Amino acid sequence: MPIDLTSQFSGGTVFIIVLIILAFWFGRRAIQIVDQGTERTVLRLGRYNRTLEPGFHFIVPLWERADRKVNMKETVLDVPRQEVITKDNAQVTVDGDVFFQITNAARACYSVDDLELAILNLATTNLRTVAGSMTLDDLQSQRDAINVRLLGIIDDATDPWGVKVTRVEIKDITPPADLVDAMARQKKAEQIKRAQILEAEGQRQAEILRAEGLKQSQVLEAEGRKEAAFLEAEARERQAQAEARATDMVSKAIAEGGTNAINYFVAQEYVRALAKFAESEQQKTVFMPMESSGIIGALGGIAEMFKHGKDDAQPGKRA
Repeated sequence: MPIDLTSQFSGGTVFIIVLIILAFWFGRRAIQIVDQGTERTVLRLGRYNRTLEPGFHFIVPLWERADRKVNMKETVLDVPRQEVITKDNAQVTVDGDVFFQITNAARACYSVDDLELAILNLATTNLRTVAGSMTLDDLQSQRDAINVRLLGIIDDATDPWGVKVTRVEIKDITPPADLVDAMARQKKAEQIKRAQILEAEGQRQAEILRAEGLKQSQVLEAEGRKEAAFLEAEARERQAQAEARATDMVSKAIAEGGTNAINYFVAQEYVRALAKFAESEQQKTVFMPMESSGIIGALGGIAEMFKHGKDDAQPGKRA
C-alpha cells in the first residue's frame, strides 16, 4: 500500500524542517573560530573586507565569506641545490634555507599568486647572482656576509607581499671532486710553507739571541779587562809612590850624611834580587858576585845599627 507523505506531513512541518536546515547552514557560515598562530581573511561581495585574528568571530552569510586561512608563524623554505659558476670560473653546488614570516595576511593572499614559489624563485636567482660575483675562496670564507647580503635583497623584494624574511642560511657549498683535491694540495703546500717560515723565523730569533748573548759577554769581558787594567794601574801608581818616597828618604839621608840608611836600602834591594833568582824554576845555582863581601858587611852594619838603636833605647827606659 503506497504511503502518502502529504497526508503525514503538513505544510507547517515542512517549513519548520527547511527553517532548521537553513538555520544550521547560516550558523555554520556565520560562526568563525580562528586558531592561535593563524589569521583568516573575509571577503564581502567578493572583495577583501577585513582579517580575523585568533578567537571567536561572526560574519554575515551570503554577504560575507571567510576566504583564506593564513599561517602567521615563522616558516622555513628549503632552497634546493643550485649549480653556480663563481667569479674565478669554479663550478660549485650551493643550497640553503630561507626563514620568513607573514606580517600582513591580506597582502600575502592577494598581492602574489603563490607566495612560497615566489620567495623560492627570488632566493634561487639572488643566490646565483651573489655567488657568481665572488671567488671560490671568498664564497667559502664569507658565508656570513653572503647570508646578510641575501637577507637584505630578499627582504626588500618580499616587503610588498606582507612578508618579513628573518634569516637566510647557506647550508653547503660543494666544489667538484677534482677541485677539492686541488684545494687540499694547495692547503697542504700552504701549511708546509707556513711551517718553513716559522722554522726560519725561529732560527733567526735564535741567531739574534745568540748574537745578543755574545755581545753582552764581550761587553762584560771588556769591562772586566778595563777594571783589571784600572786596578793594575792603580797598584803600579801606589808602588811608584812608595818607591818615590823611599828614594826621597834615601836622598835626604845622603844629603844629611847618613850612611846607615844607604846601606839598608842597598841591602834590601839586593835581598829582593836574590829572592827572585831563587824563585825561578830554571835557576838551579846562584852565583854571588865578588863584591858580595861588601854587601854582607853592609848587612852586618845594618844589624849593628839596629843593635845600637836598642842600646840607646834601653837607658832611656832605665831612667
